[in-house]
Amino acid sequence: MSLIARYIPAFPHSALADFAGETPWALAAAAPDIVRRLLDRLGADYAVTDAVAVHRSARVEPGAVLKAPLVVGPSCFVGHGATLRGGAWLEEACTIGPGSELKASFLFAGTALAHFNFVGESVLGRGVNLEAGAVIANHRNEWPGATVAFRHDGSVIETGCAKFGALVGDGARLGANAVVAPGAILPPGTVVARLGLVDRGVRPGLS
Repeated sequence: MSLIARYIPAFPHSALADFAGETPWALAAAAPDIVRRLLDRLGADYAVTDAVAVHRSARVEPGAVLKAPLVVGPSCFVGHGATLRGGAWLEEACTIGPGSELKASFLFAGTALAHFNFVGESVLGRGVNLEAGAVIANHRNEWPGATVAFRHDGSVIETGCAKFGALVGDGARLGANAVVAPGAILPPGTVVARLGLVDRGVRPGLS
């Protein structure tokens, strides 16, 4: 079983199944290419313009910024002032609320960024919810030039990537203004308190 499937059981049965051998950070790093490949598989229920695909049952409010490549799935909602960029994929019934930004990330069904959120280079499972202002950061600003490395299950994972946010299991909840620092794996059902911080990062090369 792949690392992603351990935390998101729907992964092997999704449109991303062909990438089942990938780690979440490798998926995120290749997001533009992967989303472009997914665009070629979409049916007639999608309106596609310049590598931006929006399902006909989705709702996108005026003022949202949709940058290619992008797939917005059935019954999704994208609010005013939201920005989706860098290769993003929304499976079904996802919400990107007003003022939120999603970059180079994959969202499974029913996941919601309420409003004024940022999620970068991440994979979020089904039914994940971010309250207002919650952030999944993707870059270690305090360690210039460092790639993202973090602790998980007693080991240090060195992604080799300059940017990676998190793998978030099904049903996780991030409270208002919570922050997940770059490099984390959150098990299904994780609850991060309002104003909470999850920081498992280490400098690459350190144990």
